[in-house]
Amino acid sequence: MFYYVLKYVLLGPLLKLAFRPRIEGLEHVPESGAAIVAGNHLSFSDHFLMPAVLKRRITFLAKAEYFTGPGLKGRLTATFFRSAGQIPVDRSGKEAGQAAIREGLGVLSKDELLGIYPEGTRSHDGRLYKGKVGVAVMALKAGVPVIPCAMIGTFEAQPPGKIVPNLHPVVIRFGKPLDFSRYAGMENEKAILRAITDEIMYAILTLSEQEYVDQYAAVVKAEETAAKAEKQRRFPKMPLS
Repeated sequence: MFYYVLKYVLLGPLLKLAFRPRIEGLEHVPESGAAIVAGNHLSFSDHFLMPAVLKRRITFLAKAEYFTGPGLKGRLTATFFRSAGQIPVDRSGKEAGQAAIREGLGVLSKDELLGIYPEGTRSHDGRLYKGKVGVAVMALKAGVPVIPCAMIGTFEAQPPGKIVPNLHPVVIRFGKPLDFSRYAGMENEKAILRAITDEIMYAILTLSEQEYVDQYAAVVKAEETAAKAEKQRRFPKMPLS
């Protein structure tokens, strides 16, 4: 119930008023039946803008940190995400990935829409990064289409670290459903999973027109953070006299 209160009464109208998103390709999202909506991830606001424009309810796999934050803010955030029907996902390790797949398949088994960000994390620089194969596993096991989606302008509207969004035009673009039924029963073939995931990411890239990086976003983030820390260690700022 709280999901629909947010969508139609509290948050949805506010988001539409503030961002005035232009929607393209909404006809590609099926009116019924299970499907995966796979999108790029540029901003915290992505979690709310896409559900606000869809006619159907969509459930996202959200990072577990949103549900485990400390203090009053953490409890409020966790309550908000749970009430909105989002599913916490622990992103650390192989077993955690399997748990996320089980949760996602549970949503699809109820003929619902599942939202997923194949990159696994938000882009820290606005570029599109290599996708993880969990989306391919779920598409094959559930036998459902994948609808690519591009969020355009949300990075500028709310870049990482910014709490209050800028008023910036946003476009939400849906592509034609991708059918992978030709690979049915091959969800354990690593090469097939990689090929499917790359096809999904290429479809998102075509819609978003981002620069593509053939590396995982989390790896690039970690490398850049380590390089910055090393630079600060080697060239510490001298105190002003």
